[in-house]
Amino acid sequence: MNLLPGYAIEQGSTVDQALLVKFMERTYQEQFPNQNFSHLTRTVEQYFSRDTPLWWVYAKQETKNHQQSPIGCLWVGNAIDQVSGSRYPHIFLLYVMPEYRHRGIGKALMNYIENWAKQRGYRQIGLQVFQINTPALNLYHQLGYQEQSLWMVKSLLSGDN
Repeated sequence: MNLLPGYAIEQGSTVDQALLVKFMERTYQEQFPNQNFSHLTRTVEQYFSRDTPLWWVYAKQETKNHQQSPIGCLWVGNAIDQVSGSRYPHIFLLYVMPEYRHRGIGKALMNYIENWAKQRGYRQIGLQVFQINTPALNLYHQLGYQEQSLWMVKSLLSGDN
């Protein structure tokens, strides 16, 4: 299925677990380059299932090479609105490889998931984004996403107050 001209989107499956971990590591390493993200394997093992759909983005090639690597992905889980009690899709991961950014792929993926959610009768979509990820924040604001809550953490390591 075409995502936008020159790019195709295909649904992934649970056999894509290792590749999903690799894409998660890439996105986190961009924001936090000196961290070890080996724990993401456990996260994917715990949350990735048929109930948490995954899509891969491929750049279309002149030749049909099914061995090509994906250049982006979208992984969606489930959440519960704590105010209304209703379920809604929650974007676990939206990632486009750096050399393919600024081509509209991220925006196309967001439109794709919004249409997917509307077709299933959902009334909202949620996501989490790091405050330091300015390009993602700009995209989400441009698409009409608004802050609904603030996630706060406090370090309990000595010397951190």
